[in-house]
Amino acid sequence: MTPLTPSTRRRLQKLPQLSSVWEGDRRTLMPEIAETLDADDMQGDCILWVDGVEEVVRAMDVVPNETGSEAIVRTLLRAMENPHSGSARPGRPQRILVRDRELQFFLRGVLQGLDIAVEYVAELPIIDEIFYGLQDAARQRPPSLPPDYARAVLRAAAEIWQDAPWENLDEEKIFAVELNYGDVGALYISILGLMGMEFGVLMYRSIESLKQFRQQVLAAEDSPRDLQQAFLQQDCLFLTFDPTDEDFLDNGDDPELHPEELAELRLEALGEMSEMIPTFGNLHPLEGMRSVLYDEEAIAVLLTLQALHKFFGQHLDRLSPETFPALTKSYRLPDPKNPKAKVSVKVSTLPDLAAELAEMSGSDPSDYMNYLNSLGVLEDDSEPVPILLDDLVPKDAMYSLGAIPTTLIETLRLRVSHHQPGPAPLPAKASEFPVIMIQTSRPKANELLAEIQAFGGVKGISFNPGEDPSSQSRYDLAILHTNDGKMHLLGEFRDRDPVHLAARRKWDQRCKKTKGQCGLVVAMGLTGKSRGNPALQHMLGFFEARSLSSEEVGLGTLQLLPGPFDEL
Repeated sequence: MTPLTPSTRRRLQKLPQLSSVWEGDRRTLMPEIAETLDADDMQGDCILWVDGVEEVVRAMDVVPNETGSEAIVRTLLRAMENPHSGSARPGRPQRILVRDRELQFFLRGVLQGLDIAVEYVAELPIIDEIFYGLQDAARQRPPSLPPDYARAVLRAAAEIWQDAPWENLDEEKIFAVELNYGDVGALYISILGLMGMEFGVLMYRSIESLKQFRQQVLAAEDSPRDLQQAFLQQDCLFLTFDPTDEDFLDNGDDPELHPEELAELRLEALGEMSEMIPTFGNLHPLEGMRSVLYDEEAIAVLLTLQALHKFFGQHLDRLSPETFPALTKSYRLPDPKNPKAKVSVKVSTLPDLAAELAEMSGSDPSDYMNYLNSLGVLEDDSEPVPILLDDLVPKDAMYSLGAIPTTLIETLRLRVSHHQPGPAPLPAKASEFPVIMIQTSRPKANELLAEIQAFGGVKGISFNPGEDPSSQSRYDLAILHTNDGKMHLLGEFRDRDPVHLAARRKWDQRCKKTKGQCGLVVAMGLTGKSRGNPALQHMLGFFEARSLSSEEVGLGTLQLLPGPFDEL
């Protein structure tokens, strides 16, 4: 035990001794109580010192479980010298009551010379009452979604996740959803997620709030304080897809909303990205952020998501950052309060507002080439270097070997924004065209396409053996050869992987039937139901080229060489 320093002891001896008895205790902080105390990021113990006569909390701390008894003394000293309650004056108690024998002996040793009696009691009624109150407050917190509408709202969120509108739209593409239900007239929708960072739907209550937020963000100039202020000034409802949190669900005491059942419903919204869950809430300048939806808000969100899902099913493939025409569609949806009745909801695109927001930010979302030029991506005057480059394919992209039915080739050629014709007509007997598919987000896909164009297009695709001498691992490397003489790594496959071996055999067989022709397809749709299985509307680039044999390329076995920092 470390004693108090002589100077600290003298300072405490100068404090007046109060005719009061204090209770002190340390208790495990349950998650629901931590949330009530705004201490949900601190999982541990709560230390309390309470004046039993005045019935006020003099000091409180939340500490990690492993913290020693010294933390109780630190909180006690603060209770003496700087009490938490404004009405309490500094001073020493006459007696201290604790319910732990070990703590009693510890405090007796520490507080020697301060004329404070430390006594053991079986119960601490005032501290008990405080914790009972905190537990009651935690139990009375409303659920994050109203029980009557939770399942329907979660299913609607699942449908939006599967639609993945952020693959086609940036946040400046605004929709109006006219509800005219209850107190809600129209909500103005902005989609988050085009850059692959945060996915969600913002539902502004007015165009003015939407514009004001954009203006404040642009004026903030990366100031964290100004950005936070702009964020809290929004007037909107929101749906975001966030990393999984096992404590996310809170169903109150309603037996109809079992946490495991709601957790399963939330996870249904995730498709293959099971690390994400939907969360809902409200933002208002006078209320701040609230991660709870009440009945009327949940109904508005439900109708909005259902109408958007129907609209996206009909029109999403016609929309993009470059193309956002004026479209309007009305839907008859079940009334959440009375399923036998219908509610009319109208969804409209707002291209004029989208253009105004784009002008406000000074960006042209359709001009990806200018964007790449501004980053210097397209500037490359160097001579061709015969090395294998691995910086072309985005790090988070998916790549795979596959084939496209030759009956769809002509349709694909017409649909994509970037097409490179093949070296020769396809033989009539070829039924499948072998391709390597690269799937990533829309912006990254457009950057990749622009880079390939800057390299003069695709000369061919080859496979080459590779090895890592440090681990004795061997690979089959897919290599893209561009017309400027460079070679780019498309993907690496373990040479003994049975799945890849089967895919390679099919690749070679198909290439024989196409007379050595193959292709590269660049697609968007990294999230939602299109992940790993993009439809035609997700394919942005199609390069027809030659299949090059490893003998023709003449590289031999490539070895992974250690980098200059590998041994640090």
